[in-house]
Amino acid sequence: MKARLLVDSQCTLGEGATWCAASGRFWWTDIEGSTLWRYDPRDHSSESFAMPERLACFTPCADARFLLLGLASRLAFYEIATGEIETIMEVEADLPTRLNDGRCDREGRFVFGTKHDVDDAQPVGAFYRLNADLSLERLPLGDCAISNSIGFSPDGATMYYCDSPTRQIRACDYPSFDNDRVFVELTDASGVPDGSIVDADGGLWNAQWGGARVVRYGRDGRETARIDVPTAQPSCAAFGGADFGTLYVTSARIGLGETDAHAGGVFVATPGARGIAEAVFAGKA
Repeated sequence: MKARLLVDSQCTLGEGATWCAASGRFWWTDIEGSTLWRYDPRDHSSESFAMPERLACFTPCADARFLLLGLASRLAFYEIATGEIETIMEVEADLPTRLNDGRCDREGRFVFGTKHDVDDAQPVGAFYRLNADLSLERLPLGDCAISNSIGFSPDGATMYYCDSPTRQIRACDYPSFDNDRVFVELTDASGVPDGSIVDADGGLWNAQWGGARVVRYGRDGRETARIDVPTAQPSCAAFGGADFGTLYVTSARIGLGETDAHAGGVFVATPGARGIAEAVFAGKA
């Protein structure tokens, strides 16, 4: 199966694929462009919103007027209608890191990770959870160079995550973090694991940076489906649409020059699988 271009957004580093069920719109970010994007499938329109610094990840809140932002240096609430930003806290202010991947667990707590902001091989980042009471805790998942692939099984009992340079997607029991194990290890010459989404049957769809593909793995870690994406650097995936049957895929232009015409765009496919409504952050209701 092949994905097709939906929005030729030319993002330097498109990421954070997110379907908002409340608004019926698809959202994503251009991290290096410090820009939040939104696409409305009802009229095929797209628009963008300037951010005060790089926006790495985000999630809708229980109060649909707001998003929780994972900016490069801090967590903040963003009021969509006004653009007002309310800082919650800085993250790793004493380290050369920025925020990276993030997604809510099934209870509405925001789980996210950080990455080294200069050297992608240096494992100085970590994984965190912002709870509904706005307390922040570091998760016992070790240090990482590039946090990615955060996702949760439909019942919330398994968490998936990765440190991209290791080329391994890991799984652990959640929320205990016990039974931490290798779920998938990429062994071919191209592609490293980037952002993921879990479907209604518990399959994990992983965008593979440098591999021009999104791959589905069953609950046993075996590949069951593959979508070819016509750009080298797909970065994140999310299910959306009225029936959660559309797979949206973000991508990046960074490092490609002009050799990849639609790099940085958003692509779509209808793989036959269905997603589920992702949890929203419970702390802004």
